[in-house]
Amino acid sequence: MTITPQEMHTGTAATPSAILDRISLVLDAFDGRESLGLAEVVLRTGLPRSSAHRMLDRLVGLRWLRREGRSYSLGIRLVELGSLAVHQDRIHAASGEHLHHLYRATGLVVHLAVLDGDDVVYLDKIGGRLAAHVPTRVGGRLPAAQTALGKALLAFNGGNRPEDTRIRDLGYAAERNNAVPGFGCIAAPIGPLGEATTAVSICGPLVKMTFDSRMTSPVQLTAHAIWRSVCAGVRVTPTLQRRNILRSLPTAPSVLAEG
Repeated sequence: MTITPQEMHTGTAATPSAILDRISLVLDAFDGRESLGLAEVVLRTGLPRSSAHRMLDRLVGLRWLRREGRSYSLGIRLVELGSLAVHQDRIHAASGEHLHHLYRATGLVVHLAVLDGDDVVYLDKIGGRLAAHVPTRVGGRLPAAQTALGKALLAFNGGNRPEDTRIRDLGYAAERNNAVPGFGCIAAPIGPLGEATTAVSICGPLVKMTFDSRMTSPVQLTAHAIWRSVCAGVRVTPTLQRRNILRSLPTAPSVLAEG
């Protein structure tokens, strides 16, 4: 990206914060869209056409974007950096085995998500054939207040809504027909009050959900097991009794049918 002498003199468009703000605008324009043309980027960002075009070309050169004909899409470098960020996260790194145990035990879609402002961002998703019916994706986000994951995290981080006290007392949150019509979710925060920024959940058709200990207990056991793995170190396999209970739960019939 070329910086003109005039921009250097004014100290506005050439400042690092201004450049980063423009890059952020361009990249955010692709949220929810696989590809965009120059005109669509201009419309979504409000940037001058010439500035948007220069920035798009520069981002293509950096592999942050890729170009096919007149269309631009997110590039492989962003995928690489995003994957690295996720795998460097201690909780995500410690959760893999536990999430698979939870999926095998329940047969439902398992999510791991982090609280980011007023939203939850999905870090992992496991669910076999059922996963296709739940419109979530790794890296996607939803308003926290609309999801069981978000409700659990908001409550455990000082929330003062009417339901928050009950969620803190129970140790989990549930929702029905909210994020996905016809589906329900049960979520438990990973970590103690005031420290939980990540949560785990199961999600499935309401006809298959039981909002009692048969499903709340596996979710809570998984959250506890992940937190113990984080505290013990990712490379240490936890051996506490509760984790053994989770591991020994029978495999759900729906999972067996997929084998």
